[in-house]
Amino acid sequence: MDDLDRYREIVKMLITEYAVYQPAQGEIEVETIFDESNDHYELMCSGWNGPYRIHGSVLHIDIREGKVWIQHDGTEEGVAEKLVEAGIPRERIVLAYKPHEIRPYMDFAIS
Repeated sequence: MDDLDRYREIVKMLITEYAVYQPAQGEIEVETIFDESNDHYELMCSGWNGPYRIHGSVLHIDIREGKVWIQHDGTEEGVAEKLVEAGIPRERIVLAYKPHEIRPYMDFAIS
């Protein structure tokens, strides 16, 4: 298995782990979206909490040019360190949700 295939498996495993958690309130559906042909991976929530519509991304991760780009991280603890623990090197992870000028100070890839 090459690095990209390993990264894909790690990202899918991580998103799948988060997908087991059901929101405490409302009728919310949690779904995983794995677009492997375009390397887009997402965890979404949609449904209703009383009169309020819930729809949004919890996690959005892309793989681009051999790097794992965390586009959105709505988890409490953050997933970057979990990706490192699972075997993806820090220099292959981009915190895309952080402004470009801050990234050099984050101990991860800049782009």
